[in-house]
Amino acid sequence: MHPYSDEAIEALYRSDWGRIVAALIRLVGDFEMAEEAAQEAFTAGVNQWRESGIPEYPRAWIIRTAQHKAIDAIRRKGRFAEKINLYAATEPTVEVPDYDSTEIPDDRLRLIFTCCHPALAPEAQIALTLHTLGGLETDEIARAFLVPVPTMAQRLVRAKRKIRDARIPYAVPVAAELPARLDAVLTVIYLVFNEGYAATRGSLVRTDLCAEAIRLGRLGRELMAPQPPAEATGLLALMLLHDSRRDARLDEAGDIVVLEEQDRTRWHRAQIDEAIPLVEQAFRAAPGPFGVQAAIAALHCEAARPQDTDWPQILQLYDLLQRMTPSPVISLNRAVAVAMVEGPGPALTLIDALAAEGDLQNYHLLHSARADLLRRAGSFREAEKAYTQALALVNNQSERRYLERRLREVT
Repeated sequence: MHPYSDEAIEALYRSDWGRIVAALIRLVGDFEMAEEAAQEAFTAGVNQWRESGIPEYPRAWIIRTAQHKAIDAIRRKGRFAEKINLYAATEPTVEVPDYDSTEIPDDRLRLIFTCCHPALAPEAQIALTLHTLGGLETDEIARAFLVPVPTMAQRLVRAKRKIRDARIPYAVPVAAELPARLDAVLTVIYLVFNEGYAATRGSLVRTDLCAEAIRLGRLGRELMAPQPPAEATGLLALMLLHDSRRDARLDEAGDIVVLEEQDRTRWHRAQIDEAIPLVEQAFRAAPGPFGVQAAIAALHCEAARPQDTDWPQILQLYDLLQRMTPSPVISLNRAVAVAMVEGPGPALTLIDALAAEGDLQNYHLLHSARADLLRRAGSFREAEKAYTQALALVNNQSERRYLERRLREVT
């Protein structure tokens, strides 16, 4: 058995699943067939690479193998016979495709716009893109939407069938059609970034997803040139600002370092310097929710020390954000800002009201935020209960270790 073959294919799966599936969809024109062929190719890679070693161009090997699997599936089903020769003639070269090109459109951008077709329900648009492009599992997407896993699985199946039955084209729409899809496209890109920023499993940060989302954010904004919408600008700024802190968010053991304890010299100043003018540009053009969130992130990044953070202005921005897009998660984040301005007591009143509504009952961050406020207020017994509730719901191991450490502090 060749060493590191399993690690190589797992890393390729995590970093390139969306790129590979996007390329296959362009070839075979069918979401389910492309995903099945890609899965079979990765399975074949696990078996063969253990014996023969890692190929020189792993991604090209997977794409070529997946294409053969797709052709075999077409032949088995006896459909699309006229396409077989075409697929067989489009054998991928052994050179690695330039997936980092800034040319517009690329396969992944086509994939996003296909998934975000107005014929699909908005929640299905976003879920399908996260699954197909981001490689997120159904339970990870269900977490993002705060819905049960079976519900999300049904949405994904229905969305794929709708694309197939309605013959929705795999293409970036013409300019006149872009505004109708913009909100969904931006939301998809942000959720891909969010999964990378706070991953459901494994390490807290998935830099591959963060980098991919930022790349797509740049592409999407460029697509709207010369006057990109304020929200496209705000989203890019928001992602750059959050990502600028990536190296300070975990310690050497892989444990979380909360914002107020981070070494700010490790923040990426070049990204912050790029993002701040984008925030200002978004605000000059009437900002939307992404622009407001970017302004909040900018205030954090501009503070040289935690005590320099302008929390009253952050609270004002959360008030604005809550009026724009009221949601339980925004209300929770606003409550944290209230705690920094008015103290833990008023914030606990807000969080207890959110908990009573029930929408965030299975959201571990509600319980962890409540626990932290109770700890700050000196209510250690109640904080212990809240930390225990959060631990029962958390999946990410980095977050789990942080909560366990906090739990030990109050017991």
